[in-house]
Amino acid sequence: MPLDTMICLGIESTAHTFGVGIMDGEEVLSNVTDMYIPSKGGIHPREAAEHHSKVCDKVLDRALEEAGIGKEEIDLVAFSRGPGMPPCLRTGAVFARSLALSLDVPIVGVNHCIAHIEIGKLKTGAEDPVTLYVSGGNTQVIALSKGKYRVFGEVLDTPVGNALDKFGREAGLEHPGGPKVEKLASRGSKYIELPYSVKGMDMSFSGLMTEAVRKLDSEKKEDVCYSLQETMFAMLTEAVERAMAHAGKNEVLLTGGVAANRRLQEMLETMCRERNAEFYTVPHELAGDNGTMMAWLGILKYRSTGADDLEETGFIQNWRTDEVDVTWTE
Repeated sequence: MPLDTMICLGIESTAHTFGVGIMDGEEVLSNVTDMYIPSKGGIHPREAAEHHSKVCDKVLDRALEEAGIGKEEIDLVAFSRGPGMPPCLRTGAVFARSLALSLDVPIVGVNHCIAHIEIGKLKTGAEDPVTLYVSGGNTQVIALSKGKYRVFGEVLDTPVGNALDKFGREAGLEHPGGPKVEKLASRGSKYIELPYSVKGMDMSFSGLMTEAVRKLDSEKKEDVCYSLQETMFAMLTEAVERAMAHAGKNEVLLTGGVAANRRLQEMLETMCRERNAEFYTVPHELAGDNGTMMAWLGILKYRSTGADDLEETGFIQNWRTDEVDVTWTE
């Protein structure tokens, strides 16, 4: 079956979001998500998994309705094998296997991080970028080299999205904290000195976050949010620029949930303009975790290496980006 006529249903369940996306070749037919929001604190993996179990059928029905197709028209099922939270990954894997068996269609498990990259490349036209992948659970600077997506730099402690959410809780903001921090930061004007820690192309955010929380006692919340973002995003931009020089790339792709932050987009775009490089950011509706990116990577993987054996579709909690052979691109 030609790639451009294959209908793939993708399932996302790595953390707080359960998503189902359907693609017909390169065309997005539907993208439906349902997010678990904890009553207090951060994500509780087992509660998130219970949420996914409760909403999976409803999300599937909505996705099929939005796509205007029936289950019998699905050619392939793809799902995120990892990395992620084990209870959440297990729920998605079981749902995907059950669906593939009931429809008698092939199944493929894909890497969550690479799915973010590939949907970003598809929707922006980026060809061979340095990718900054920023989300609640991941912060990586990635580029394709010798058949794998190599990690040129990454966070050494708390990923950027998680750091923003943790700071948000300390600042009395509702979960998820990132968008609330961004809104407050847009009203800040005073820069407060905060720890800046870039080691080569790796970053550390824990000291920065701790000091920012301390500053809440003596500074305006808007100014602390502003300073936190400026420092954190400057660190990310520095690491990306170094990776561009090292890898000899002239494109940057911003993807992942935190890619929706306009200030981060601005800083990266300015850096790229000064280097005569192209900057791309994934569309807002596909920035966060979603099933559509699973569907697209599922199509790519299936057309290059075929389906997975059902007994080999268990989840992989710590599945690193640079462990995957990229067989679908030159």
